[in-house]
Amino acid sequence: MQIADFHLTYCTNIHPGESWDATFENLKEYIPKIKGELSVTEAFAIGLRVSDEASKTLIKPERLAEFKSWLKDNNCYVFTFNGFPFGGFHRQVVKDEVHFPDWSSTARKDYTLRLFKILAAIMPANLDAGISTSPLSYKHWHKSTEAMKALMDQSCAHIMEVVEQLYQLKLDQNLDLHLDIEPEPDGVIEDSKGLVDFYNDWLIPAGIPLLVEKFGVSPQVAASVIKDHVRVCYDVCHFAVGYENHEEVLNTFKDEGIKIGKFQLSAALKAAIPAQKDKRKPVEKALLPFVESTYLHQVVGKMEDNSLHAYPDLPDALVDLATTNEVEWRVHFHVPLFLATYGHLQSTQEDILSVLKLNGERKLTSHLEVETYTWEVLPEDIHLSLDQSIARELNWVKSNI
Repeated sequence: MQIADFHLTYCTNIHPGESWDATFENLKEYIPKIKGELSVTEAFAIGLRVSDEASKTLIKPERLAEFKSWLKDNNCYVFTFNGFPFGGFHRQVVKDEVHFPDWSSTARKDYTLRLFKILAAIMPANLDAGISTSPLSYKHWHKSTEAMKALMDQSCAHIMEVVEQLYQLKLDQNLDLHLDIEPEPDGVIEDSKGLVDFYNDWLIPAGIPLLVEKFGVSPQVAASVIKDHVRVCYDVCHFAVGYENHEEVLNTFKDEGIKIGKFQLSAALKAAIPAQKDKRKPVEKALLPFVESTYLHQVVGKMEDNSLHAYPDLPDALVDLATTNEVEWRVHFHVPLFLATYGHLQSTQEDILSVLKLNGERKLTSHLEVETYTWEVLPEDIHLSLDQSIARELNWVKSNI
């Protein structure tokens, strides 16, 4: 829905379902309920998650026409896709497999191009539109310098194929489409520095000669085209887990000419670690319900000198809780935006408020997407009905824009 200069939605990766039929049924069930909870009368935005399997069905002309008709009849519109999870994302072990297939594979490229064809057919005429995607791969899969170089070279080649097609759509149809890379803990691109380095050391050098040759543009125009069509999916939870200063990060992106494709509004867990080691049991007890088998929940600990130590998953961190000298932990667990505290734990809600304020002042993007996909694995005492939960999050954002 449009609020002032912004378009606010929620990501439908919250709903289980890998086929298009299952995805469409979820939309038919939940969108009217959420609109009712919000008392929405204006056009309602949907942040669509379509799996690889579902995309192969939806791209069929008759199914796409059916969906476009449903969007019109229900006064809904789509300006963003979540193209990060390729396959199963609920009710099974996902963990590091969320990165598979990675950007070194043709499967990831083909899936993304298919999503863009769908998005180009349904996006509103007066908006830009984007698809968020993985941070190339999972860094622990690529141990050697040679393996990492091979990944980066192939990923850049595939991403540039996407850029070429998006630029052609811009030239032919004046469509403003962008691929939004989502840095994430333990991704190959996991923080602001990694993203800047990816542009400067890999993507721009690889992409400029390709665009110069294919389109006859200057190197300067080629670099601009790449940055127009490859942007950032700024997941606030992910940057908060890394203790990044949002104002400094956004200043850096501005200096580098890196654009924000969308802000994903999400909150991480954080825990203050008592200095007295015999007083840490309440923290452990509070964290244990968040140990679950579906997703990776990376932890980043901070020392008094502000140095950081990363753990690949919450159980790995808990092993060290009794002895660590870290003073704070941040956990990659998307928790409800509207709760600031969880007993002995807190959330990074303040980070979301900071980002909303900065975006309000700077108008970095109009795309705002709530992304709390963990409702099914949250501890029981946090549960609400799904439609009520989504509506409550959207209302919280509306009241803080």
